[in-house]
Amino acid sequence: MNLKDLHYTGGISAEGRGLLRRLARTGSIFSVDEAATILALSPRRAVRLLAHWCEKGWLARLRQGLYAVVPLESDPRTARVADPWVLLSRVFSPCYVGGWSACEHWELTEQLFRTIVIITTRRVRSKTGDLAGFPYLAKRIGPRRLFGTRRVWRGQTPVDVSDPHRTIVDVLDDPAIGGGIRHVAGVLSAYFRSEHRSEQQLIRYAEKLGNRTVFKRLGFLIERLGIEAPAAVAACLTSLSSGYSRLEPSGPQKGKLLRRWRLLVNVQIRPPE
Repeated sequence: MNLKDLHYTGGISAEGRGLLRRLARTGSIFSVDEAATILALSPRRAVRLLAHWCEKGWLARLRQGLYAVVPLESDPRTARVADPWVLLSRVFSPCYVGGWSACEHWELTEQLFRTIVIITTRRVRSKTGDLAGFPYLAKRIGPRRLFGTRRVWRGQTPVDVSDPHRTIVDVLDDPAIGGGIRHVAGVLSAYFRSEHRSEQQLIRYAEKLGNRTVFKRLGFLIERLGIEAPAAVAACLTSLSSGYSRLEPSGPQKGKLLRRWRLLVNVQIRPPE
């Protein structure tokens, strides 16, 4: 196979198009070794071919050794590749989609976020970035915290997303990935009104996560929002850590000290009217 035969001025050859379609049929994202196997090439020749197609705009290089097919019907200068959930899940695997992205998926918010939140056990060089035109926010966790996910299908590709209960626990643990504590309050209210509601599962997940501040924020918000969940409030009150935690970690260090929940209430959460 000669690389010159796979591309011609103004487009891609019929043979090259066929090879690209062969890659796309087996998955729009692939490694060098996977491409070599699919195309029956040596790894060395596969590297050269993939680099050639990247240069011409028919492939996108996601990171070292990982590529994605640009849709053949698209203008390679402007086309985006793959589904952002599929793409990011492959790049940051093992991982799951979480935070406000999971809130949107489970219809716990009407607010739309352009950035995808990805929770990963991989080492992350930069928490924020842009991959193939898709902005992301990546948070690293330990392998023991990789639980409470559900597999969903995006086209023909399975992707893990935090289930509704883990989503709530995650945004209480780190309100920044939930759009801030005020948005988290709205998400929590929607959760308790939804079919997903399960106080027992919330408490189990909070215990497994191991951050006692989750209980402080959860119990406080349940009471402040007027949610009827006495069993959850009782469980939270018996699980508080010593010392005071900020309700909004990124908020001011000044506010009202609430002894009942050992919280510094540094932002205003309005109860429902």
